[in-house]
Amino acid sequence: MTKTRKIQPWRRLAEAIQAIIIIGLPFVRIKGESALRFDVPTLQLHFFGLTLWMEEFFIVLIALIFLSLLVIFITLLLGRIWCGWLCPQTVIADFTVFVEKARGRGGLHKLSAWTAVFIISVLMAANLIWYFVSPYEFLPRLVEGELGDIIRGFWIVLTVLLFLNYVLLRQRFCATVCPYAKLQSTLFDNRTLVVAFDPRRKDECMDCMACVKTCPVGIDIRKGPNVACIHCAECIDRCAMMMAPRKKDSLTGYFFGLPGEGGRGLRQNAVLIGTVTAAFLIFFLYLLITRVPLDMTVLPNYVFQPRALSNGSIINSYVISVKNRGSEDAVLHVRVKGIEGDVKIVPDKDVHVIAGEIKKFPVYISVRNLEGGELKRELDIIMEPVEGGGSIGQKANFIIPEVE
Repeated sequence: MTKTRKIQPWRRLAEAIQAIIIIGLPFVRIKGESALRFDVPTLQLHFFGLTLWMEEFFIVLIALIFLSLLVIFITLLLGRIWCGWLCPQTVIADFTVFVEKARGRGGLHKLSAWTAVFIISVLMAANLIWYFVSPYEFLPRLVEGELGDIIRGFWIVLTVLLFLNYVLLRQRFCATVCPYAKLQSTLFDNRTLVVAFDPRRKDECMDCMACVKTCPVGIDIRKGPNVACIHCAECIDRCAMMMAPRKKDSLTGYFFGLPGEGGRGLRQNAVLIGTVTAAFLIFFLYLLITRVPLDMTVLPNYVFQPRALSNGSIINSYVISVKNRGSEDAVLHVRVKGIEGDVKIVPDKDVHVIAGEIKKFPVYISVRNLEGGELKRELDIIMEPVEGGGSIGQKANFIIPEVE
């Protein structure tokens, strides 16, 4: 069994850190963009200095698979530790505990509590929107009265939902509505971390009901595991306080498996899920590290057909489209490989593509003293940064027109 005293101060610290991160993250900027924000008009995800475009969302898919597996892995090992320590639903419910205290008092206390919850709901709804609309855009537009019907509508709806949630449901949401509460029962095994009453010490119970009265979801932990338990450990600290005069530890605590039946050893399912989770994490990091912020498309220039000149040169023309998905401007140079002969590229100059720009331009490739007799050759058109970075390329066909 883990230590049973003074758990709540650590929970409050974890909740405060989580709240600071969630509220403050939209205000953090990296390379001029939000640290984490999905921009709906451009369908771009700004992710800690990277900008992922819609065609790169397979990287986001891998990240979501990793996070899903991580949730399963953590749940298998540590149970509903997320619910009790970090879930925003629990965090806000703990910070608005004054709503519970106001229910047994007069109407003025209730009105004051509900007003405070409404203000918190307004701020939290705005904070959710900031992950889609930058607060540096949201707040000036709000002051100027130009927020827009769509953003204003979402703000109102989110505010109402959050207000009703934290006035009426609160932690009961975790026990009745949240799908994770239903999922956890299929993920637990006999070695998962749980909050439980130690039946080996049931004779020491004073039947004071302190653990039941302090439980935010209203369960009796003494009757055994309950799917509604969010592992907040309120009952642990409360029981410890009641047992302190007897100089005994709490009768409830964190256990790996049911008291006297579980253990800490590794098991096959944990190793398997952990391995798959780590594999997806490595794959996700690999995709981020090897990601090239440039993309190019090469098409034949149909308005300029392949032709032969009097000096023996063969000219083909292509239309190159370059997209700069990075956050910095790129200066690129065009070169060709894969074809033998005296190769000349027109125009032979650097191409400047600013961040977020898609630039199209024609390129004329002439080859003199072409070796071989094939009428169609395959070559590589490459665009490489003038200063550092990775090059990009695409194959194209070089056509030799028949001479009559």
